[in-house]
Amino acid sequence: MKQNTNNRVPIVKTWKLYVGGSFPRSESGRSTEVINAGGEVVGHVCRASRKDLRDAVDKASKVADGWSRRTGYNRGQILYRMAEMAEGRRDELVRAIRDCDGGSLADARSETDATIDRLISMAGWADKVEQVHGCRNQVAGPYHDMSIPEPVGVVGVIAPKLPSLLGLVSLIAPALATGSVVVALGSQDHPLPTVLLGEICATSDVPAGVVNLLTGRTAELVPQFATHRGFNAVVAAGLSARRRKDLQIGSVDALVRCHPAMDARPFADEDHWTSPAILAPYLETKTMWHPVGG
Repeated sequence: MKQNTNNRVPIVKTWKLYVGGSFPRSESGRSTEVINAGGEVVGHVCRASRKDLRDAVDKASKVADGWSRRTGYNRGQILYRMAEMAEGRRDELVRAIRDCDGGSLADARSETDATIDRLISMAGWADKVEQVHGCRNQVAGPYHDMSIPEPVGVVGVIAPKLPSLLGLVSLIAPALATGSVVVALGSQDHPLPTVLLGEICATSDVPAGVVNLLTGRTAELVPQFATHRGFNAVVAAGLSARRRKDLQIGSVDALVRCHPAMDARPFADEDHWTSPAILAPYLETKTMWHPVGG
């Protein structure tokens, strides 16, 4: 007997967080509806808590040293693999962007393609970081003086509302290229690209804990990003003047490097976002002196 499916209620997916290479629910049990431009519920996402953020920082801290010790060539391979996986899910990413912001199909395709291309660009820079950011300094004396860039460590990322995918990847990819690890809060209003990026990371070669992705409320979690001493740097985009100030004040107390307005240049500005200068916020410089001769 044929089953009548006319009255079937479709299952709406609940997307989880991506922390430590796994997909846990928020410890608080909270979730938020994702409603598309037509007013339909297209999914639910977990609403991360302060404890979820602390857990993510803990996971990232444990793998930071191992990731920084990988060769730039290997990090580039992994970023390229992320781009490959995103290319394979291009249509799904386009649909997620349209569901979130209600924009045109052409704009969603353009943002998705720019995101994939940005991963490729950062893959190309991964094994050139020391060459473009390091140098041998001239000194008056019998010494060699060399400045060498090193990954800053655990980076907190606060993504803008829009562009939800390109903005997030533009802040994450340079960190991975330089050897830093990431705990990122995706767009509050447009979270589907964030959770899809988590699945892309999980099915590519990204080691567990190197990328950790949270969905939740910016107002609730920005103070935690600002004051958590497990971060070595925090970068943010799309924040109000008040939120930027909160981030700066909190980071001073926590001794965390802070870049609260990374979106001073539009994310569509390819020359800016693919230049080696964009790597600088994710690096610190070590200077070494060595005597000349034996």
